[in-house]
Amino acid sequence: MPRAVPAVVAFNAGELAPYLHARADLAKYPAGCRSLENMLVMAEGPVTRRPGLRFIAATKANGVARLIPFEFSTTQAYVIEAGDGYLRFYKDGGQIEASPGVPYEIAAPYVAADLALLRWVQSADTLYLAHPLYAPRKLTRSGHTAWTLTTIAFTDGPYLTEATDLTITPAATTGATTLTASAAVFAATDVGRLVRLKHGATWGWATITAFTSTTVVDATVGGDFGAAAASDAYRLGSWRAANYPGTVAFYEERLAWAGTPGEPQTIWASKTGDFENHTTGAASDDALQFTLVDGRMNAIRWLMSQRVLLAGTASGEFAISAASTSGALTPTDSKSRRQTTEGSAMVAPVAVSNAVLYVQQGGRALLEIAYRNEIDAYASPEISTLARHITRPGLVEMAWQQNPWRVLWCVRADGGLVAMTYMRDQEVVAWHRHPIGGTDAQALSIAVIPNSTSMELWVLVQRTINGATARYVERMDPEFYSFTSTADAFFVDSGLTYTGAPTLSITGLGHLVGETVQVLGDGAVQPPAVVDASGAIALQVAASKVQVGLGYACEVEPLDIQAGAMDGSNLTRTKRVHSVGVMLYQTLGCRVGYRDPETDELTLERIEFRRPSDPMTAPPAIFTGTHVVSFPARWSRDASVVVVQDQPLPLTVLGIVPRMSTNE
Repeated sequence: MPRAVPAVVAFNAGELAPYLHARADLAKYPAGCRSLENMLVMAEGPVTRRPGLRFIAATKANGVARLIPFEFSTTQAYVIEAGDGYLRFYKDGGQIEASPGVPYEIAAPYVAADLALLRWVQSADTLYLAHPLYAPRKLTRSGHTAWTLTTIAFTDGPYLTEATDLTITPAATTGATTLTASAAVFAATDVGRLVRLKHGATWGWATITAFTSTTVVDATVGGDFGAAAASDAYRLGSWRAANYPGTVAFYEERLAWAGTPGEPQTIWASKTGDFENHTTGAASDDALQFTLVDGRMNAIRWLMSQRVLLAGTASGEFAISAASTSGALTPTDSKSRRQTTEGSAMVAPVAVSNAVLYVQQGGRALLEIAYRNEIDAYASPEISTLARHITRPGLVEMAWQQNPWRVLWCVRADGGLVAMTYMRDQEVVAWHRHPIGGTDAQALSIAVIPNSTSMELWVLVQRTINGATARYVERMDPEFYSFTSTADAFFVDSGLTYTGAPTLSITGLGHLVGETVQVLGDGAVQPPAVVDASGAIALQVAASKVQVGLGYACEVEPLDIQAGAMDGSNLTRTKRVHSVGVMLYQTLGCRVGYRDPETDELTLERIEFRRPSDPMTAPPAIFTGTHVVSFPARWSRDASVVVVQDQPLPLTVLGIVPRMSTNE
């Protein structure tokens, strides 16, 4: 009966899918986990508890909304709540108000059911918005309470191909005019559409302002017509009602749009440096229009600027660039080439360093596309292969948090919040799950914005509160540092902080009426409390700094430990863990134990952090070091060790060292 003392000192392979639990031959197996819940994987190997979510505000009328980041600088970064017919704004951890208690908002055309298809790209203080059912718009900011959303008035295009099947006659060559066609060509939905007419060698253009009949419309001339006479060559605008581009991106100082329902394979790029001008021609800075053609239906789902313009389509991914090796993309120098045949979902991708992370067609896998010198092309490996159980419900939204953890946050179709620690140069691709505290809690939308020292994750959360559906905008707290007082530890969801004179009553919790909340008062855990109808709770001990919110548990469980057998693997052999040394950093209040393989129930022992010399009138000091825990586990074919934190306190696990015996 050999004994062994193996050490699990890295968890940076993340949570591995259940069907890989026998793959002890995998290089990532020793650093893999059976369960990793509400724990962030650090690229260096440890895992640390995710900070709590701080309550900011309820959405308007508790309605469905979408979060949009707006990043002018680290000191001027906003989160936009896009809801049913409105936009609201957040900055510096709070909601911007028009007057005390009144949120500042502006009107928007998007209805709740259409929000999921919104796409955007930003340049300085202007955010360009794309949606296949709405005309392209731009959101501009000139102050915290000075935002304007307008429909973009594009100059001279883009247009469908030239037609000569009828004539169109303008009543005037400039200003307001009437256009009369020789046969039916216009529709009531053409208001706002562009028309281009040719007289001799001269093209002029106008915007339709009113519909009279299928042969007569009013228009405003934008580029003078050559004559007030019949034109037998015309071009109608490509974009019209319910046929607008669904995606947008910048590339080489051009603003590119793509993915209309009527021309799903076409990309339109503006004149260089003139983002709203689509005048075509042969000059190098003229606007571009080209269609992806390679024998398949390549409806464009996203665009992303890298060393080339990448386009994700329903059947594959394309690279668009100049045909010449060192030239810029121009009307006379362009090429598009398929790079992969994976296909993309209708999910906005994320750029990370020199790679783009995107969701595969069907939504159940995450892929990485990056240029590889050895093949002189873009490769697109799947990076969710080892954790497909996490992505299987489908990914619908993503946001990249560059620091402090280098984590890709994802919202699943079932409302699950999941994440992946990603550092490709260190071969770290580690998935973890993050169930949110509260009843029926789901993540609906996420956004990441910078601040002066780090990056913030904002989450739109839906829960059942006091029997009714509530939707709250919440912000993840900063990471917990060793020099931070335990009283500052914020590990509750939908939480708030009280700071002031010592008190036995906490008010202002109206958003959690009827809910049982966890309480940390001056760094000490107090008994859970129920928020009364007035939004208040009573404390057992008066405190001057109180963290209150919905509790959430976190756990880390490594895969079965492969050690102790004298003649090969200990897989399927009975074994017993006698004790466990848990190496901790900046931790208080956790428990250690095992999971019953038959019932999935946990048996846990709480680690005692208070020393005999510690005063009973204060919480124990935050702990860094090793605790050895006697283990109550029986003989089993699974060597399970689980570390759990269910109190509103920090937890960082550096290593788990069991002492175990294997029955030969």
